[in-house]
Amino acid sequence: MAATAHVPPTPAGLRRIVAASLIGTTVEWYDFFLYGSAAALVFNKLFFPDSDPLVGTLLSFLTYAVGFAARPVGALVFGHYGDRLGRKKLLVLSLLMMGGATFAIGLLPTHATVGSAAPLLLTLLRLVQGFALGGEWGGAVLLVSEHGDARRRGFWASWPQTGAPAGQLLATGVLAVLTAVLPEGAFVSWGWRVPFLLSGVLVLLGLWIRLTVDESPVFKAALAQAEARKGEERATEKLPLVAVLRHHWRDVLIAMGARMAENISYYVLTAFVLVYATEHSGLSQQTALNAVLIASALHFAVIPAWGALSDRVGRRPVYLIGALGVAAWAFPFFALVDSKNFGLLLLAVTVGLVFHGAMYAPQAAFFAEMFATRMRYSGASIGAQFSSVAAGAPAPLIATALLADYDSPTPIALYVIAAAVLTLIALYAAKETRHRDLAAVGAESAAGAEGPRGAEAGAV
Repeated sequence: MAATAHVPPTPAGLRRIVAASLIGTTVEWYDFFLYGSAAALVFNKLFFPDSDPLVGTLLSFLTYAVGFAARPVGALVFGHYGDRLGRKKLLVLSLLMMGGATFAIGLLPTHATVGSAAPLLLTLLRLVQGFALGGEWGGAVLLVSEHGDARRRGFWASWPQTGAPAGQLLATGVLAVLTAVLPEGAFVSWGWRVPFLLSGVLVLLGLWIRLTVDESPVFKAALAQAEARKGEERATEKLPLVAVLRHHWRDVLIAMGARMAENISYYVLTAFVLVYATEHSGLSQQTALNAVLIASALHFAVIPAWGALSDRVGRRPVYLIGALGVAAWAFPFFALVDSKNFGLLLLAVTVGLVFHGAMYAPQAAFFAEMFATRMRYSGASIGAQFSSVAAGAPAPLIATALLADYDSPTPIALYVIAAAVLTLIALYAAKETRHRDLAAVGAESAAGAEGPRGAEAGAV
């Protein structure tokens, strides 16, 4: 069956779609990263007060990691229904779930009030956050990827990716302001709740914008073709998850491997650095937060540039620069943090995040181009989120444990390098995808995933 061509949206329409994805992902990442920053700064005192400070931080990061455990479940559920019902409906639901859980965290009683029930409630809400985020990423990047044209797909699809540093910037910025204007006692007592409660306002803004955009035309065309085919052939369409595992298992494994260096390095650079800089290097919380704040702004700026470069030279070469970069930067990063100089600390985090951006920017288009339309939400989400359980989830926990055991950054740097090696192996096994027509891939593969080569039939 021939692919159904679709007319790209007008520049204004595409900007609105990008804005809807970007604002939504910013809100969701704000909620997710806010928890990570709070886990490093105050949750050990509020929810695990009877523990040694570093042990309390470990327990706090353990609840942080729980959110990652829920992300693959969210990827499965949201991916399934996103491939059946459409991207837009599921994106609205994920935003409501994430925002509601974050707002509820701001209302939680602490250990001093309800005892052991406090960390249990915190963990439950963290699970909801992770479940929602597991479904958010795939839908947001696909909405943009499937609306735009192939020539600049890497650039436009990289904008939802900037939601991560934007959310980090917003979360860290709010915390930095609060720690600067409030005495430590006031911040620990009630100030930490303010950024969580602010999530309610942000969710309303994101929801209003997301409801104004249309469903992906590529998805609508693929859905119409599938319905016509079922009527003509009386065929039963396979579940998206089953189709992905049957015809795209290799792509899923490549996506998981590609995320290892990207995911692990990011949480070491932005979450664990708050622990390392304060507990090991003796810097103040404010100093560490300010460094992450400024570096996140620069991270936001370089992601679209890396995305545009991937349109010119390919997804794999740009991704390769990032993987090699974070590996080479691992040891200098900790040496600069140990200098106890703010300028060098800022340089350490900034350079690390620039290299991270080289992986993160092309990732959206790269993963979207691997899968057929009627299984793209499932495939991209599964590949991205299942790897987070082994990568981002335990990264701050493993790094903190290594620091506690060895009192040295060397094992942590080797940990980052090992992750980069896994990513390099995945990139070696991957095929370049920047010339693929998403509509053609969708038409060929959805027509059956009857042939095991359906996913590759749409390559130009």
